[in-house]
Amino acid sequence: MAALREDSAGLRQEIELEGEGQVYGLTVTGGFDFAADKGHLAVDLPGGAIDHSDQVFADGKIYISGAQGIDEDAWGIMPRDKAEAHYLLRAPLNDPEHVLQQIAAMRKISREGEENIQGVHAVRYRGILDHRTVTLRMAPDVRTRMDQARDTLGSDLPVFADAWVDGWGRLVQTRLSVNMAGTRSTVTRVLSDIGEPVRVTVPRAADAVPVTEVGGILNG
Repeated sequence: MAALREDSAGLRQEIELEGEGQVYGLTVTGGFDFAADKGHLAVDLPGGAIDHSDQVFADGKIYISGAQGIDEDAWGIMPRDKAEAHYLLRAPLNDPEHVLQQIAAMRKISREGEENIQGVHAVRYRGILDHRTVTLRMAPDVRTRMDQARDTLGSDLPVFADAWVDGWGRLVQTRLSVNMAGTRSTVTRVLSDIGEPVRVTVPRAADAVPVTEVGGILNG
């Protein structure tokens, strides 16, 4: 994990969410320079009322397009550290660093064997995430619901984490998953082109409108 934090990578994330009788399948694609804390993401939900959003990370800020309340030709902008997660296993505005933090906090880790991920030989490790890690940077109302769910279960939510690490100690795939009554979520992210430059075009200040919160299934 530490090796990737000093590098850049392309990423593709598949998100499957099932709850309240609805099933959602989202994809998040883009590139992120973890060393420079900058990157760009495209989020797609085929068939959704809002089916596409773009997010740009730069200079400690996140620029968001395609969100409710933001004009079609404008970008919302908010401090990166103010973004919150609104769904279980989602990252605040899909922030790629967030998943690294959670994976790094895996507990009860076991070695699960070796696999090929996109042609890369990797070792798979599996662990669990504790409640504090699962609720990291969650919006207060969502955190309250998660606290209530934990109290009802009498234990931490059954959240599993998998990490595939190549021969250089770099993450090449991660997966977070949970399956409990009424809720099933799986978030799988493949990292590629590790070390390749990531070019980011920052929206013009004149096109950006400050926002304090961004909701919607696309935005975590």
